[in-house]
Amino acid sequence: MDLLDWHRGRLSSRRLAVLVKHLPRDSATLQKLHGEASHWSVGDYLLASVVDRLAEANWMFATVNRDEDADPLDHPEPVPRPATAEDEGTGPAPTAAASLSGASLSGASPSSAAEPVRNPTPTELAQFFS
Repeated sequence: MDLLDWHRGRLSSRRLAVLVKHLPRDSATLQKLHGEASHWSVGDYLLASVVDRLAEANWMFATVNRDEDADPLDHPEPVPRPATAEDEGTGPAPTAAASLSGASLSGASPSSAAEPVRNPTPTELAQFFS
């Protein structure tokens, strides 16, 4: 298929729009428009979220079961995700897939995303799990 077919009248605007809309994720057009985020599917975002939650659960378990005199454990770092337009402050709200990586899974409202995250204390964790 040649893009000149649209200019020559052999390809309708509707057909061209459908072809562009359904380009594969690894196409040069989508990579230029969305950058690294074009490689991430909803499943990839969900898998990264699961890894983050598992690391947090392991951190909680280790924190609750450590000696009281031991130094506090560092909170686990989240899996890096591609930047969205909202992260850069230059565009509209992220897509549903991009929002899976942030506050929507933790139940936080978008307005509370700017607030610093407070880690639970060992006493709070012990009360929660008892």
